[in-house]
Amino acid sequence: MGYDVPVARLYRFHWVLIKLPIALAALALMVWLWRSYMPMPPSEITISSGLEEGVYHAYAQQYAAKFASHGITARVVTSKGAEENLERLRHQAQPHADLAFVQGKGESAVYGRSDEVRLESLGNIDIEPIWIFTRQSGIDSLAQLQGLRVSLGPQGSGVRRSTLSLLEQSSLTTKDFVEVPLSGLAAAEALRRGTIDVMFWVSGHQSPVVRSLLEAPGVNLVQLRYTAAITERLRHLQARLLPQDAIDPIKQIPPRDTLLLTTSAGLVTRSDLNPALQRLTAQIARDIHGGGGLFHRMGAFPSLRRLDYPASEQARYTLIHGLPWLETALPFWWAQVAQRVLLICLPVALLALWLATLLPAYLRWLLESRVARWYGELKYIENDLNKEVLSGLDKARYAYRLDEMEKQVAATNIPDYLMPRWYQLRVHINFVRSQLDRQLGR
Repeated sequence: MGYDVPVARLYRFHWVLIKLPIALAALALMVWLWRSYMPMPPSEITISSGLEEGVYHAYAQQYAAKFASHGITARVVTSKGAEENLERLRHQAQPHADLAFVQGKGESAVYGRSDEVRLESLGNIDIEPIWIFTRQSGIDSLAQLQGLRVSLGPQGSGVRRSTLSLLEQSSLTTKDFVEVPLSGLAAAEALRRGTIDVMFWVSGHQSPVVRSLLEAPGVNLVQLRYTAAITERLRHLQARLLPQDAIDPIKQIPPRDTLLLTTSAGLVTRSDLNPALQRLTAQIARDIHGGGGLFHRMGAFPSLRRLDYPASEQARYTLIHGLPWLETALPFWWAQVAQRVLLICLPVALLALWLATLLPAYLRWLLESRVARWYGELKYIENDLNKEVLSGLDKARYAYRLDEMEKQVAATNIPDYLMPRWYQLRVHINFVRSQLDRQLGR
């Protein structure tokens, strides 16, 4: 049969014709899977923080230091606030960001949807008071701000968003007072000098703006009335008690118990951020924000409660179960390589090894079965020749078949290990032919 020649050639050169192509195909498959389905995390990311004097910028610097310890360069860029951070995450503003700090507003229907990209939360990281500072005495209601000079925070910031939502509850608009286009440390300095009357600021107590105003003589911290009614209408806000001397017992800051409205601060990312980086960021957030604070106990943050954006599955797993074993046992980059070796390279290599073993074994079986079939056919002819009556036509047909068999055997490129059986087969063919020649009278 004609297929015996290519089969024998394939088997003889199976290292070059079978095993080498399988090895190259396996290598190409590994590279394709590695790059397409499990790409390595980027070595650089961008964090959009907030104003340089704000606590978010300080947080971002801590994140950058943590990332650097894992071999990742984190570029920190300042912004005007939450809206600009969201635009950077959605790639609607430069520079594009991978991570950003956002103050909660409870309006995920507005700030959590995008046709271009899905945003996900890596968890809330802190509770931030809405600080209202004034040089006026006796202010305990937002309605008393009418006609005063007020700083609401920079355009597009979470401070301004939270402040405007508060003012709406008192039916106030920016037309009811004089809005001063100052914010941050500049607004704090203006308040100390008396060139503005009221300043709103949303930040942690560690913020330089907050600390400077809490320590400034003549500047009062406002405690609003009817906070229960406000939190009932603005569900993203909560009223919390800031105890006397909680910030600085020596300087007696604050000088009395003060009820403040608070909101949450969250860490938001793009859903297409590499899963390993999402897990690492969640773990870093736990390291940075896991301690206790003015309004929460140790271990309360990062939290997946009351989120404005869908929770990242990677962050949820990490905050509940911790990092995967490989990422705790090995450095970050080595863990990524090991994970891909186990999930991609090892299965593909085992499949390639199985094929490289199976195909030559199948070719060997084909060759051995062909020799066995020749022996079976030769035995059939020999049995017929031993019969007492055999027609001349049968003898001529068997003679032709023996000639064809001998040509096929001679043309077959038998591998070395089959050479003894190949040689014996030719001897047996000649032996059967000699029996047939005797019956033909030759």
